[in-house]
Amino acid sequence: MKALTIWQPWASLLACGAKQYGTRSWATKYRGPIAIHAAMKDPCKLPLLGKGAFERFIQQEIDAERCPTWSIMPRGKIIATAELVNVWHIVYHPGPDLNKARHIDIGAESLTEDKHDPHFGDYFVPTEKEVALGDWTPGRYAWEFANVKILPEPIPAKGKQGLWNWEGGQQT
Repeated sequence: MKALTIWQPWASLLACGAKQYGTRSWATKYRGPIAIHAAMKDPCKLPLLGKGAFERFIQQEIDAERCPTWSIMPRGKIIATAELVNVWHIVYHPGPDLNKARHIDIGAESLTEDKHDPHFGDYFVPTEKEVALGDWTPGRYAWEFANVKILPEPIPAKGKQGLWNWEGGQQT
């Protein structure tokens, strides 16, 4: 099974369903089952934490029974499985219809749609919560996850950069 290493708290936010998109600087053509691996990096040492909207959404969205607190967030472990269903290109004015996009600051265009198709224009505008919980800078990519299943017990694994093959990935 393919796996993706994600820093905490973003890995746990995906695993517990508080967010549906993981933002990255790169795209992939891969679609299918994927394991969510929480990186070893200590979340308490990240400079991005404690900044307004991000913290507000964390407090509102994390269910204490399903998502661990900061101090005990799993690290260096596979914490969930999911389906990677789409990768979206983050843009300022999404889609070909500028009349629709005129008042939209940010959006995302589908990378799976054929851009030569007359119906091209599949795009969405992320919610305030998704924007607060990711880096939606135009030019980056939003990976859409579905059917996320948090594992009852995190499985220790050494993470890697990019997509990697997890040998224990027979479960979904």
